[in-house]
Amino acid sequence: MQRSGGRRPRLASSLPMTLRVYRKLSSAMVPLAPALIKRRLKLGKEDPERVGERRGVSADTRPQGPLVWIHGASVGEVLAAAGLIERLRALNLRILLTSGTVTSAAIVAKRFPPDVIHQYVPYDSPRYVTRFLDHWHPSLALFIESDLWPNLILSSAARRLPMVLINGRMSQRSFPRWRRVSNTIGALLGRFDICLAQSNTDAERFVALGSHNVVVTGNLKLDVAAPPADPAKLERLMSVTRGRAIVVAASTHPGEEEILIEAHKSLAGFFPGLLTVIVPRHAARGEAVARLVTEAGLRPGLRSHEDLPVATTDIYVADTMGELGLFYRLAPIVFMGGSLVAHGGQNPIEAIKLGAAIVHGPHVFNFTDVYEALDRAGGARRADDREALVKQLGQFLADSTARDTSLAASERVVEQLGGALERTVTALEPYLLQLRLEMGAANA
Repeated sequence: MQRSGGRRPRLASSLPMTLRVYRKLSSAMVPLAPALIKRRLKLGKEDPERVGERRGVSADTRPQGPLVWIHGASVGEVLAAAGLIERLRALNLRILLTSGTVTSAAIVAKRFPPDVIHQYVPYDSPRYVTRFLDHWHPSLALFIESDLWPNLILSSAARRLPMVLINGRMSQRSFPRWRRVSNTIGALLGRFDICLAQSNTDAERFVALGSHNVVVTGNLKLDVAAPPADPAKLERLMSVTRGRAIVVAASTHPGEEEILIEAHKSLAGFFPGLLTVIVPRHAARGEAVARLVTEAGLRPGLRSHEDLPVATTDIYVADTMGELGLFYRLAPIVFMGGSLVAHGGQNPIEAIKLGAAIVHGPHVFNFTDVYEALDRAGGARRADDREALVKQLGQFLADSTARDTSLAASERVVEQLGGALERTVTALEPYLLQLRLEMGAANA
C-alpha cells in the first residue's frame, strides 16, 4: 500500500526556526563534547577505544565502490536489519552500520560478518556530521524506524544522498508530540525519498507529519532469524536444570523484577523446584537484580560470575549480552519484559520462533499490532499485574497442552505477519539497481 502526503522539495529554501536554532546550538555545544564524553565513559556508555567516532573520526578506511549506510538507534533496530544486510551483501555491496550504544556495538561484533563495518553514529553537531560524511561518502542511506537526528539528515540531503526510512514506526506516544512541532518533523521527513512503514497506522502518521512518499512494507522484526546459542553452553544448562520447571523473564526493566520475584514466590508453592531466569535488558543491572532476590529471602545465581543454577538456586540472573537465544531454548515459557512498566514491551518473535509460550504485561505500544494479533489468536497471554501474572504463568506451567496450543497459534500469526524483508527489498530495488550499475561501470 502506498500513501502520498503531497511532495515536498528535497531541499527547502529555508528551515523552520526550530531547526535553525537547533543547528546553531548544536554547533555551539562542540566545546562541551569532551565533558560529555568523559561523563558517558564513566557511566559505561561509551567505548574508550572508539570515542573518536563520536566526533566523526574513524580508524577504518572506506572500502572501494558503492557503500550502503544503515543507521539504527540500538540493539533492536540493528538486529531488525540483519536479514536486509545479508541480502545486500549477496549483491556484493559493502555495508556501513551505525548505532549509538555500546550494547549494539557488542552485538554487531558477535553476530554480524566481519566485513560489515560498524561505527558509532557521530554526535549530531554539523562539524562532526560533516567529518563523518566526508570520510565515508555513503552511496545510499537507510535509517531504521525513527532515530532521526536533524543535522545528520539535513547534511545528507544537502549532498543529494538518497535516503530511505525503513521499518518506519511512529508510536502512539510520539505522534502527538511531533504533531505539536509538525513543521520541524515535516522538514526532516520531507528529506527522505521514501518512507517504508511498518503498518497502515504508522503510514497514516508519517503522512500526517509530512512524509511525501509512504509505502507499507511490514515489520522487519517479524522476519528476524532465531538468535543463535552455543550448543555446549545449552547442553550444560539443560543438564544442571533437568527436571525443573523453568520460566524465563526476558529483557526486564526496573520495576518489573520486584513483581517477578513475588510471582516466583507464589508459584514455587505450587511448583516445587521452579527456576525463574531473569534476563535484565541492561546487563549492568545484574548485581542490583541479585540484591533484590536476596532481599526477598531467595537465592540468586549470577551468570556474569560464571555461576550455574544449582538445586538451591531460586532465581538465575542472566546478566550477560547476546545469550537470549540460549535461554529461549532452555524454557518453554517466556515473559516478555518492558511490558509491566510503561516502556512499551519487547519483541516476542525470537522467543516464539524458538518454541516458547508468551506472557506479557499491558504496556506493549512498541509492538501494538503484533501483540494485538497474538492475543486475538490465543498466541500470547496478557497479565496486567502480579496476580494475573501468577495465574497466566501457573496455567502454562501446569498444562503443557495449553502451552502447545498457544505456541501453535503464535507461530501462525508470525507466519501471517511476515514478509517485510521481501517487500523492503522490492521497494529498494531502484536504488540497488543504480548501485549495481555504478559497480558495473567501475569494473568495466
